[in-house]
Formats: sequence, C-alpha cells, structure tokens
Amino acid sequence: MKSTLPTLKIIEPSFGSSFTLTKYNINYNSHFWHYHPEIELIYVNGGAGKRQVGSHISYYTNGDLTLIGSNLPHCGFTDELTGNKNEIVIQMKPEFLGEHFFEIPEMVNIKNLLQQAKSGITFGGKTKRKIGKKIGKMEDKTPFERLLSLIEILNELELATEDATVLNAEGFRMEMHVQDNERINSIFNYVKDHFKEPIRLEEIAEKVSMTVPSFCRYFKKITHKTFTKFVNDYRLVHACKLLAEKPISISSIAFESGFNNFSHFNKSFKEFTGKNASEYRHELKSFLE
Repeated sequence: MKSTLPTLKIIEPSFGSSFTLTKYNINYNSHFWHYHPEIELIYVNGGAGKRQVGSHISYYTNGDLTLIGSNLPHCGFTDELTGNKNEIVIQMKPEFLGEHFFEIPEMVNIKNLLQQAKSGITFGGKTKRKIGKKIGKMEDKTPFERLLSLIEILNELELATEDATVLNAEGFRMEMHVQDNERINSIFNYVKDHFKEPIRLEEIAEKVSMTVPSFCRYFKKITHKTFTKFVNDYRLVHACKLLAEKPISISSIAFESGFNNFSHFNKSFKEFTGKNASEYRHELKSFLE
C-alpha cells in the first residue's frame, strides 16, 4: 500500500556554502510530491515533461526553468523518459544570507521575486536559455563566485517579466499550519497514485476526515480550483506526456490517462490545449525533433 503522507525533505547546504547546488544526470527520477522550507530554482537542460507546483499542472518542452517558494509542495520534473541532458537544482533558505540582508535597498528586486515565488514562477523564452547557461557554469566556480552568480541570476529573473509566468493563483499559499501541509499533500499524492481510476468526492473527503461539502470548500479556498478540475487537469497533462513519449493510439492514451469516455477526452483536451490530440502530437513531434 502506497503512503499518501507528505514528504518533508531535509536539505543541508553544500560544504563551505550557504546554499546547495546539485547536478543530476539524465537517469535521475525525482517524481514524488514533497515540500521544504528552502526556496528552489530548478533548471532542466532540454527534454520535455510534467511540471507540478502547488495546484498547477502543465507540460513543458525544450527544458524548464522554475522558481519555487518556501514550503510550496511540488513534484519532481524529470524521470527516465524526460529526455533531458541534466537537471540542476539550487536550494536556499529564505534567510540564507542573513535575516535582514534582503531588506537593504540594493536587494529590493530580489526580495520582490522571492515574494512572488511563493506561488511558483516559470521562465521561458530568452530568459530560460540565458539563465540556464549561467546556472550550468556555476558548478565549476568557487563558493564565493557561486554566491555572486546566484545573486546576479535572481536579480535578472526579477527583471524578466516578459518571460515569467506565475503558476498558481494569487492567494495560493502553503505557508499555513503543518496540518494544512499534510492534508493538501495527502490529497495531491492520492491523485498522483489513483488518477487513472474514478475518484469519488466521498472517497477523497473521507481520506482527509472531512465531509464532502467541507472538503470542496477547503480545496477551492486553498487551490483556487475545484477538485474535479484539478483531477481533470492532472489527467490531461499526463495525456500530453504520453503523446510525446509513447507511439500508441490516442484512444489508448485517453484510457491510460483516466478517461473512460473518448468524446469527453477529445473535448476536454481541446479546451485545455487549444488543439485536438492528433494536432498536439504532430506539433510536439516536429518541435522535439
């Protein structure tokens, strides 16, 4: 029986450094729900996969650059099928440079960025390519040079508004009580493990010891989505992943993504992506080749 309890990840700074920088190879599988007090900057060098941060679920292509705030639950972005060259993860405590460092005038941009990161931010376009290269070069620098590079990168990200997308609706916050973290992570993990099956509201509400009306109000208040939409979005993003990775029929993809009604899948997929599944697969294949 799989556990649906949240995973609190304990992170220790690199030796001689106030933050961690870890590079993973292409076989690294980080696909599990977790949260931690550290702010996390993730650069996926190439490839395509699922991006799951808070209640936001989407599919990325040609790599990814995402900033995740403190205690915001998220799932790892890569697995053995992602097709990326590597993944670099930078993790820092909110006060990693001292309790008042970000209060000084020169740090106002970075302070604003870290405030926005509480909802999760992803960066595309030129910013993803430019910052990705800078992150890739950090591995070979001294601890002091890494720190200067990180401050410079964070400042550039705050200024890159045209390439930035906030992932969760304003007001989505996991900086609540431990009980809220456990409850939401329990729900997210249950969906991750059972999205291919029908999930009844009574079933998930009972799992977190709530009545159905209370559960629906709670989930909408925290995530700004209904539970039904969250599950549907999860299934559709999984379908996007399968369209990129598996040469199987679209009807099989619909079934493997938890849709028992093919016409409902077609309608939902077009509303979600703006394209039907065949068009999406064709465009994605052309883009990734």
